[in-house]
Amino acid sequence: MNSTNKPVHEVRLGSVKAAIWANQTTTGTRHSVTFNRIYKDGDVWKRTESFSREDLPLVEKVADIAHRWIYEHGRTEPVPEVAPE
Repeated sequence: MNSTNKPVHEVRLGSVKAAIWANQTTTGTRHSVTFNRIYKDGDVWKRTESFSREDLPLVEKVADIAHRWIYEHGRTEPVPEVAPE
């Protein structure tokens, strides 16, 4: 991901954030997600990709919301047909 690119969507609950990125491929748009946590160090806001045990329930919820957003908004390629068994 290029630093000039911006996520197509962001999800934030408390200090945990997911950024959803659209990546153009030869087969259509594929999405990826990055997670981070914001915290304050003195007067400066910082980010980390490290999560404590207490953060994990929020990571789970943010991941679920991001997954749902991609499923609802992100499908650009056809769904492959599955042959019945």
